Amino acid sequence: MSAKLQTDKYYAALERLVARGDPINNDTVAIEAGSGRGSIKKSRPAYAELIAAIDAAAKVQSEAKLAADPLPGLRQERDSLTRRLDQALERELCLLEEVYDLRERNRQLEEDNRQLKMGRLVEVR
Repeated sequence: MSAKLQTDKYYAALERLVARGDPINNDTVAIEAGSGRGSIKKSRPAYAELIAAIDAAAKVQSEAKLAADPLPGLRQERDSLTRRLDQALERELCLLEEVYDLRERNRQLEEDNRQLKMGRLVEVR
């Protein structure tokens, strides 16, 4: 079989796989064309354009699959929201600690003020 006819059957097989949405790689194209697995090899210069077409079709297929599947985007959004929530909780805890420290300091100052007014505490300058 001539190289032209050989590559034509592979291109036809590639088109069928694309139309059906089946997985696309060198082996699936070869099998669909009626050849053996591994018959499309990068080491064969006659198949360079075919391999480039297979790679391009596989890339388009994987991008379409990613666009159709919302899970990766949702997982990324969930992870982002989880990070933001953790950061917000950390800020909240820091602020609560600061509030407790300020309340304790205020309580101590009020106690010192009360003691000072009663004459039990001597003002230090």
